[in-house]
Order: sequence, then structure tokens, then C-alpha cells
Amino acid sequence: GSPARLLAADAATDPLAPLLVELSRRLAAEPAPSVEDGGVIAEGVDAELDEVRSLARDSKRHILALEERERARTGIPSLKIRYNRVFGYSIEISKANAARVPADYLRRQTLVNAERYVTPEIQALEEKILRAEERQLALERELWVELCRAVAAQAAGLSALGRASARVDVLAAWAELAATRRWARPEILAAGAGIRIGEGRHPMLERVLGADFVPNDTELDPENGQIVLLTGPNMGGKSTYLRQVALIVLMAQAGCFVPAASASLGAVDRIFSRVGASDDLARGESTFMVEMIETANILRFATPRSLVILDEVGRGTATFDGLSLAWAIVEHLHEGPRPLTLFATHYHELTELEALLPRVVNRTMAVKEWEGRILFLRRVVPGSADKSYGLHVARLAGLPETVVGRAEQVLRNLESQEYDPQGRPRLAEGASFPAERPGQMPLFTPAEEIVAKLLRETDLDRVTPLAALNLLASLQDRLK
Repeated sequence: GSPARLLAADAATDPLAPLLVELSRRLAAEPAPSVEDGGVIAEGVDAELDEVRSLARDSKRHILALEERERARTGIPSLKIRYNRVFGYSIEISKANAARVPADYLRRQTLVNAERYVTPEIQALEEKILRAEERQLALERELWVELCRAVAAQAAGLSALGRASARVDVLAAWAELAATRRWARPEILAAGAGIRIGEGRHPMLERVLGADFVPNDTELDPENGQIVLLTGPNMGGKSTYLRQVALIVLMAQAGCFVPAASASLGAVDRIFSRVGASDDLARGESTFMVEMIETANILRFATPRSLVILDEVGRGTATFDGLSLAWAIVEHLHEGPRPLTLFATHYHELTELEALLPRVVNRTMAVKEWEGRILFLRRVVPGSADKSYGLHVARLAGLPETVVGRAEQVLRNLESQEYDPQGRPRLAEGASFPAERPGQMPLFTPAEEIVAKLLRETDLDRVTPLAALNLLASLQDRLK
């Protein structure tokens, strides 16, 4: 229901005032963490407990009080109560006052100049003092059990009160966030209506970065933009963007205002995510295996009403294997369950799918190059990235310039051609591995040999028209 109805229902919940009064009366103001430590039950609840506490806490005062009473009873001003580890507490009277000793005194020990006696009262007091702490804990446990029974009898009312308090707490916290952070009220539409977010923000990072956080728009349309392929450099903000969209959708469906200028969201049945890298050593599963298991779960259970976020799926294996898997996964999501999908990737070849699949659109994280360096604008814009700027990020991270320089040389070799005319890898060319002088040109270049091998191994009876088209495009790229 609406927050107003929820709050009205909560206001009608029985606050259990009598139970609160009883708990306040019986429990100490600052109770110990455990009843076994004592000090949980308040003073004045039980007379016997108060007495044994007093004995345990202040046994000397009780001994002095008894000593004063015995002096008054016997008329012996020098009477003292002493303690001995062997005999315990006893009354010591000098031999000069032996004639004044009462008949109920029992001699316990004879000294050179005095006699020591005990009485039933002092023996009882000694027993109480020695057992006071033990008895205190036993009494507290008994009283604690009684209190727990009284609370358990109100279990149904306490559950209702807990739910009401939790709702009020959540709604109040959401209201405070919406007011203090300029969050917007989302419009929840019917399932399948798509997702449109204006100037969306990450709810946690915007608090950390403040005005430096860059908001971004999002549009996922089941008919024209079901799958967004997001490219861009490392540290460009792709993962943050994916997470913030998922969080905004989740918060909206929970009933919360969202960190955005505006949001119109079709209800989703599930949010699937394959983000980050992790392994499961206990089960013998590598990072790539975990990634594939999670992706398989998404492909199996996603529906047209789902939201899927995928972050660099396929990066945990060889480049061609990863690219092939990523390509096939996008095709399956497009032709199969058709969930709204955000797919962040460094495989720039995937952006060709925009021309092949009608509901795939390309977006990229904007960057600006300046004096050989890059500035991360962290703004999502239409289009695709033509490179990942990995070497720039490596330089920012502090890799030695010699390493980055050599990496640039290897990258140029890669981008020019993978093999030299003799079939020797160009990756190695450089100061340490100079290129050999070309000899006789071979009949087929390595790229042509690879294409011929792939064509020979392709089973044309089992390939679909779309897969055949993709294969031809890939082979053509190899020959360019």
C-alpha cells in the first residue's frame, strides 16, 4: 500500500505499554551482556536478591554491623570479629574479659592473650557471604526466566510492533534520503515498458564523490534498444554505470525514491548480474568457470521482463574464445528470452552487432585525449570505442616507462599485422628482435591459411544463415 496507509496501520499497532513498564522495572538500567555475568535484574525487584548482592558487594559492612551488635550485647568494648583462612570468621575476646563471655559463644581457638568464639549468627553470616555470589547468579537466572516467559506471552504483539517499527524506520530513512540528496520519485510502468532514467547516479558513489560524480541517462527499449553494448576504457566508469542502473531499478521497485532527475521504469521480475571476477577454490572452480556458471544461469532463467547486466563476459579465457562466447551470448539474449540488457565489453568487434541485430545499440564512455594522455569524462554517449586505452591506464598506474614503451611497440606490431611475410610473429619485432629481411613471398600468407582451415572445418549443413553471415564477416576481417 501507499506510505500513508502503511503509517496509519502502524499507528494503530498496540505499543504494549504494560510490557514496557514491566521491562523497565525488572531490568537494570545498564544490564550486563549475559545473565551469567550478573547485574541484569534491577535493584528492588526481589528482596533476597538485594540481600545477597549486598553481601557479595559489601561483606565488610555486614561484619562491622554484627561486631557493633555483639559489643552492645556483651558490654565488651574491645570485642572484634577476625577472619582466618583456616577457621573463617570468629569473635575475639581478651582473656581479661573471659568472665563476660555469653553462654551461647562456642570456643573455636585459643591464643596467648585471647580466645576466639563463634555463634550461630556469625556462622550463618559467614555461610551467606561465602555463597552470596553463587546465590546471586542463581536468583538472577530464575528471575530472568520468569521475565522471558512474560515476554514470550506477548510474542504476537511484539512481532506486529517490530514490523510496524521497521516500516516506519525504513520509510523515514527513505524520506530523509529523498529530501537531502535530491532523489526523484520514479514512475513504475507495466512490465515490458522499458527503462528510462534521466541523469541517474550511483547512490553510494555520489555521496563519496559529491559534485564530482557525473550523472548519466539510460534508455532500454524492448523494441528499439533491448541490448546496450557499452564500450570504453578501463577506469572509464562502465562498471559503475551498470551497477547504478541495477540499483535504481531495485530501489524503485522497493518503493524508494531514486538517485536521478527522473525515472520511468517498467516492472521487472528479476535482476541478473554477472559483474566482477571471483573464483571458488574450495570447489575447484576457476574465475572463468564461475563466470560461465553464472552466465549459464542467466541464459536459462532470464525472461522478457528481466534486467540483465553483464560486465566483460569472456575476458577470463583466450581472446578468440572469449569474443566468440560474448558474441553468441548477445545473439541468444536478442533472439531468445529478450531481457533488457546492459553488456559492458572490451571486445570492440561486438559493436558490429548493431548493424546485424535490430534491437542492439552501441554506447561508449566518452574520453578526451590531450597531449598523449586521456581524460575520463565518464559520460555515456552514443557510438563505440575504437580502443581500450589500456596503455594509458598502465602509465597512470605507475608502470615503468620502459615497460609501457615496449608495450606500445608490441601494440603497433599487433595492429599492423600478426605475422611477417615469413610467418614469423611480429609481436617480437623490436630492438631485441629486429625484423628479418624478406625472402621469397609464400604462396599463402598465414592469414589466408587460417581462413582456408576454418572454411574446411565448417559444417555447412549445420550452420544457420546468421552464423554463416557472421563467419564470413570474421573471415573477411582476417584478410583485410
